[in-house]
Amino acid sequence: MNKIAQIFDSLDYGPAPEAPDQAIAWLDSKARKFGHFIDGQWTRPGKTFAADNPATGASLAEITDGTAEDVDAAVKAARAAFKGWSALSGYERGKYLYAIARMIQKHARLFAVLETMDNGKPIRESRDADIPLAARHFYHHAGWATHLASEFPGMVPYGVCGQIIPWNFPLLMLAWKIAPALAAGNTVVLKPAEFTSLTALLFAEICERVGLPKGVVNIVTGEGDTGAAIVNHPGIDKIAFTGSTEVGKIIRDATAGSGKGLSLELGGKSPYIVFEDADLDSAVEGLVEAIWFNQGQVCCAGSRLLVQESIEERFIAKVKKRMANLRVGDPLDKSVDIGALVAPVQVERIRDLMKRGVAEGAVVYEPDGALPVKGCFLKPALVTNVSPANTLVEEEIFGPVLVAMSFRTPEEAVALANNTRYGLAATIWSENINLALDIAPKIKAGVVWINGTNNFDAAVGFGGYKESGFGREGGREGMASYLKPVWEKDLKPTPAAKPASARAANPLDAGHLDQTAKMYIGGKQARPDSAYNRPVLGPSGALIGEVGEGNRKDIRNAVEAARAALAWGTTAAHSRAQILYFLAENLDYRRDEFAARIKSQTGEDGGKEVDLAVERLFGFAGWADKYDGAIHNPPQRMVAAAMVEPLGVLGIVAPVAKPLLGSVALIAPAIAMGNTVVLVPSERSPLSMTDFYQVLETSDMPSGVVNIVTGDSLTLAKTMAEHDGVDGMWFMGSAEASAMVEKASTGNLKQTWTTRGLAYDLADPRFAGDYLLGRATQVKNVWIPYGA
Repeated sequence: MNKIAQIFDSLDYGPAPEAPDQAIAWLDSKARKFGHFIDGQWTRPGKTFAADNPATGASLAEITDGTAEDVDAAVKAARAAFKGWSALSGYERGKYLYAIARMIQKHARLFAVLETMDNGKPIRESRDADIPLAARHFYHHAGWATHLASEFPGMVPYGVCGQIIPWNFPLLMLAWKIAPALAAGNTVVLKPAEFTSLTALLFAEICERVGLPKGVVNIVTGEGDTGAAIVNHPGIDKIAFTGSTEVGKIIRDATAGSGKGLSLELGGKSPYIVFEDADLDSAVEGLVEAIWFNQGQVCCAGSRLLVQESIEERFIAKVKKRMANLRVGDPLDKSVDIGALVAPVQVERIRDLMKRGVAEGAVVYEPDGALPVKGCFLKPALVTNVSPANTLVEEEIFGPVLVAMSFRTPEEAVALANNTRYGLAATIWSENINLALDIAPKIKAGVVWINGTNNFDAAVGFGGYKESGFGREGGREGMASYLKPVWEKDLKPTPAAKPASARAANPLDAGHLDQTAKMYIGGKQARPDSAYNRPVLGPSGALIGEVGEGNRKDIRNAVEAARAALAWGTTAAHSRAQILYFLAENLDYRRDEFAARIKSQTGEDGGKEVDLAVERLFGFAGWADKYDGAIHNPPQRMVAAAMVEPLGVLGIVAPVAKPLLGSVALIAPAIAMGNTVVLVPSERSPLSMTDFYQVLETSDMPSGVVNIVTGDSLTLAKTMAEHDGVDGMWFMGSAEASAMVEKASTGNLKQTWTTRGLAYDLADPRFAGDYLLGRATQVKNVWIPYGA
């Protein structure tokens, strides 16, 4: 039999190598030794480390390990360039971004080959996915730059952005970070991953070629200490980080109280749900893309297979058959499916996790066949016989390892899918579109793909919930994360309040029955767990009442009640609006009573404050069914529904001033958007809100949606910030206390908004709309295919 006949008989792939000549020539032209790119100039190489080809172990180049001095020089260059760059028109900035996109396209093959040599991913993936999408981000954001003034009025760039990117998508992550930052008018100091710096350095050369003004983009290479120097530098105005959840928590802690903008795109353990009515062959092909794309080194990899019990055996058999045909080998071979992992340390980490999982009862299947003798290669693996508590189910493996479990009902599928501290992405396979669209909103993840997976586009936001981080990259919401309101720069420190000196008083002097102000938890008035009360003093120091001294257990009870009421978030927006209107109506009916209560606590006429509180309730009732999402039209034959969702349980610590408005102006947008709330009212003047729960009780507010715990603001704020059942935290208070709240939030990476001791006047109309609504919500993008 001749060779051609043998090929048709066996259908085996022959080798299809990609020539590395031009990439090697580029490396040789740089003497294979690189300094940093700072202020439009290349620095002399300093202390270096090796950049190795993970498929062969061969050294590609020597990369400079950046020092704190290098970072400082880059920040100074970026600061000096900021004024001129941000002063350019959006059209002028857009032209630079367009030129960068064109240059990436012109040199796409060089970028792709260099990426594969440096990272180990198959050339098909870098050539057909990474590089085209990187160019797409610069094209897309050239358009945002052009229309910035009209689409984001009143918004300005942060200034100097420090950006730290991972090794799994080196050029693509760079594009995700730099394109929106530059479009917004920021300047950048970017650190690529130490394992994969080469395409970032080639990108710096592209910046030179297009004439990008000096200092606008600065590339500082290095290891962990270099990244830490960027995070901790006082000249950095915003940090954008993509990487592990562990490092993300360190960054959250390090930036607490600094006032720096922060966006974190972190780890994941994404569910891949296959229902019994799915097209199983298509689902298997999607699964290959979901978990073995880039060797499983993908934060949103579909690493948890959840398959309906009725088809489990058949589906697993199909998966194993498909695994047997996956080709592992030289990533420069265009017929290879699985390339090399990024480094030996990653291989060892995965093997260690696998040993732990097997020791806990897991069964591992790997297809037959030998691995290359050299390089960082692993076979694709399928893990079965696991419980939800198995290490391989809980931990992000970041390798070619698929963990499979079964479910019986859609409700069980949702429970298993959400049984993780992560919330980055999910995939749903079903031919029943009603079922798929019913499940998608129930999955706690920032991206959901229906009958597809790993769909990305610059027009569609990407980012996670829970410990997968916060903030979005791409889309309108990704663009907004590099902008801030212009008025924030003019905020002044809050004047220090003068404490009232206590003056003894006889409660019976009032001539009426004593009023006992209780807490409000789960729709019921509740006495404090501590059995202690604290005095409330009027402006003259006279005792005007007492409230409960809340403690950790009261917060625990309130959070449990708030979590039990999370169905409020799926209540029709119209229905939520009606209840807020009813609140406004009932508060207005008792206007004089609340005004008198404000006057007794503050000495000021409370009528205007009550009117403003009524207006806010009425206004946010109107927003409840209007602050909604959008439909994106990416290049794929899909639509992406950008769904605006509540954060979940929102802990709110109200300011000392304005005892009624200070709380109402915060809880109104929170509940309008479907959040449930644990409120700590004004520490000094809490009686307005212990009266307000009577309004809640008469306005059809479901139990647990609003919970009120009185007491020491700092103590209760710390407890809420540390509580894993609280999904977001708003705190109005001093700079020191704000830093404490942000540090304490690190445990579950809850989103925070703190005032850092600055005078945010909640009576200002700017707090009657998007400013707080945006902070009360997050965007989930659901990708839906269409057409035959």
